[in-house]
Amino acid sequence: MKTFLILLSLLIVIMPTESKAQMADDKENTYYQTFPDHIMGRLYLSRKYTSIWLRDNVEGQSYLFAPNSTLNHGVGATYKWATLNLAYGFDALNPNKGRGDTQYLDLQAHAYPKNFVLDFFGQFYRGYHLAEREVGAPPDERYYTDPNLRLTKIGVFWQYLFNPDKFSFRAAFLNNEWQKRSAGSFMAGFEIYGGRVLSDSLLLPETMVLNPERNFRTLRFFELGPNIGYAYTLIIKKHWFITGAASANLGFGYSQQEGHPERNTEWGINPNLFLRGFAGYNSEKWSINANYVHNRVRLIENQGFSQSVMTGNYRLNFVYRFLPGPQLKKYLEVLDFME
Repeated sequence: MKTFLILLSLLIVIMPTESKAQMADDKENTYYQTFPDHIMGRLYLSRKYTSIWLRDNVEGQSYLFAPNSTLNHGVGATYKWATLNLAYGFDALNPNKGRGDTQYLDLQAHAYPKNFVLDFFGQFYRGYHLAEREVGAPPDERYYTDPNLRLTKIGVFWQYLFNPDKFSFRAAFLNNEWQKRSAGSFMAGFEIYGGRVLSDSLLLPETMVLNPERNFRTLRFFELGPNIGYAYTLIIKKHWFITGAASANLGFGYSQQEGHPERNTEWGINPNLFLRGFAGYNSEKWSINANYVHNRVRLIENQGFSQSVMTGNYRLNFVYRFLPGPQLKKYLEVLDFME
């Protein structure tokens, strides 16, 4: 089956909103400005991915399995608590022949209420390729591909912001606020992940494995634990911004490998990493920006294998803010009622 030629991503994020009094306070905030009655219309380019990294520490070999996911062109809008995005992977944007076909459903929700951060991950991938093997080879021979390699990952990430009156994630990501002064915030919370990686035969390519007895077919994992991090926005001449956020987690859990007939389960504690980066231009009416989200879940080492599942999304946005007209405002009253 061909790579999703039509990728329809319909995402409605529902989050707690502030009271009218809080919104009034935000309007007087000297650090950032809110746009509670505006619609944020956007055009964007976006690519999502979930990769698998394995290293055989005994044999000294590393394997990075990547999906052939599409670069999508999309349109979307944010109004009050709701965000709607629609995207399509045009052929002209995706000439990556020779990397195999990937069938996938990638559900990522990144919500930024005023006082906390909430991320949801639901990854369902089938079909991966390894990194390029021979630069001069024909496109259909350049990559090792496994159309039956499958990954499932479910996860939830939550953090509390300790300085929400001065620092705004929404200004960088949703663009329904405008950060005017540099500020940062410490964050702390909790996260949980689980999933599996499996192939119909063996997970690692038999022609590349030095010791066939170390190959296996299935990898299962589960981790949970607390996290801590820090985020900061640097404002340059009021309109230009650079936002960075990094979080570390200590996850307790297990990884399980199924080999030829045997099964091995290891329990332990692993540090995980969550990175966010945003940069661009913001003003009263419009914004142009790029953002990147990267979530790396390190799995418990099992039988000499270091293992990670890496999920991310990078996007280029052009955003225009406008007030809805009387007729459109009438249809949007239901959203006002649900606040």
